[in-house]
Amino acid sequence: MRISLYTIILCAGMMTASCSSDYLDVNPTSSMGQEEVFGSTEKVEQAVNGLSKLMTTQYFNNRYFNGEGTIKTFFGNFLGNDYEKYYSALAEIVNGVHMVNASRNYDYYPWFYYYKLIADANTIILHVDEADGAEGEKQFLKAQALTYRAYSYSMLVQIYCNRWKDHQGDARGVVLRLDESKGDMPLATLGQCYEQIYKDLDQAINLFQSSGVKPDDTKNYLPRLNVAYAVYARAALNREDWTTAAKYAALAREGYPLMSNEEYQSGFCTPNKEWIWSVYSSETESLFFFQYFCYEGYNSENAWSRDRPSAISKELYEQIPATDIRRDLFLDPKTDAYSTSTGKAGTALQTRARQTYADKIGATFSVFAYMQLKQKAAAQPGVGHFSLFRSSEMYLIEAEADCHIPGKEAEAQQLLVALNKESGRDPQYTCTKTGDELLEEVRLYNRIELWGEGHDWFNYKRWGIPIVRKSFAQGGNFLDKFAITLAPTDNNNWTWVIPEQETDYNKAIVGN
Repeated sequence: MRISLYTIILCAGMMTASCSSDYLDVNPTSSMGQEEVFGSTEKVEQAVNGLSKLMTTQYFNNRYFNGEGTIKTFFGNFLGNDYEKYYSALAEIVNGVHMVNASRNYDYYPWFYYYKLIADANTIILHVDEADGAEGEKQFLKAQALTYRAYSYSMLVQIYCNRWKDHQGDARGVVLRLDESKGDMPLATLGQCYEQIYKDLDQAINLFQSSGVKPDDTKNYLPRLNVAYAVYARAALNREDWTTAAKYAALAREGYPLMSNEEYQSGFCTPNKEWIWSVYSSETESLFFFQYFCYEGYNSENAWSRDRPSAISKELYEQIPATDIRRDLFLDPKTDAYSTSTGKAGTALQTRARQTYADKIGATFSVFAYMQLKQKAAAQPGVGHFSLFRSSEMYLIEAEADCHIPGKEAEAQQLLVALNKESGRDPQYTCTKTGDELLEEVRLYNRIELWGEGHDWFNYKRWGIPIVRKSFAQGGNFLDKFAITLAPTDNNNWTWVIPEQETDYNKAIVGN
């Protein structure tokens, strides 16, 4: 499949509604023409729903490629500093070997996936005005498509481009395909890519505001005004546009208060008041053993979680205060023995874990030191919504941005207090740090708060600081194959190369 040619045909296939829910099955067909697809705003709304469906669809007939979940698990978590999956066969993925191999599907997948979203969003953006329906409805639908496109490009530049701090806007960007063209197209600069992301979001925000449409709060998986703000905040943070990042992070969290401690400990599989945007999942449209929580759910009956649970790094765990409820989301081995080659719990730790977490660790599930008890499947084997943006991240984005804005240290401190103490997550939390120590505090709580949600590697790349994983012998808890140090200059500066499936097709791309 040529990834840049995914156009109106898929949008047509999105018109078939599921008989079991208001979500959409995707059955691509060539039987519908463009006039029919864009005959009414109701049909365009279904096409926008279809963009959400693409985020939870299996690709390449491969169990590892399941839409947005793959980006979070294989790119955000596995590659990072603080996340351990007790499965040594993942070494090439975890250690970033595939970043410089243009022929591997791991390198190709994000390019394929995000350009699929972009191509379909382009079609909606270009043709929604032709649909019959109220002007406000068309504005809202176009705003949603623009938000999808901006989000997709913001992810592409994080994966396939150098850090902003290294080369600013002169660095090599990605292909900015904003129409339905099918020919060769050169790479834009990184600066041009961010300019387009900002432009899309500015337009989306204006259209959301002028449309007069009130979004359906039960459909957390669809973009609305706060989603556009959140995408803007994260993109601006990556671009080191501190003032813009702080502005939109504050706007994004309005109306999305921090969740309660009870909600925090409920498994991160159902949207709550803090979730700004999520990916949909249901038992009636399950990917079975190929979906996100099969890899991430502590209670999933899939072997990936049942036999090889995910764990937090020992070093990060030990930095979580004893008074913090987030510490309880991981299995503390305390004085009980566990294997110092595999991490597997000894008899005493297994017994204590099954007694303490009887509702979380099944009788046949493996028990490992520092295993996570944060994310669970809502239904077997891996059903569950997962979050793309939460208010917590917006607090952290604004705090990090404030650390770089003169005279804003007090605001950064207060944001950390609000996130940690006033939320009840750590009633004893205080913050009086300043300067570089304050920035390090923000980074630490970013790692704690967002652990396991697909931010790890992306943050470390943006920060430009080494990934250091220690083995058991070195005082950590990483398997020997994962216990390496990755400098920011390694593996092509942590920049995935343009996949050969694109360069073979698009002859306007020069260099990589």
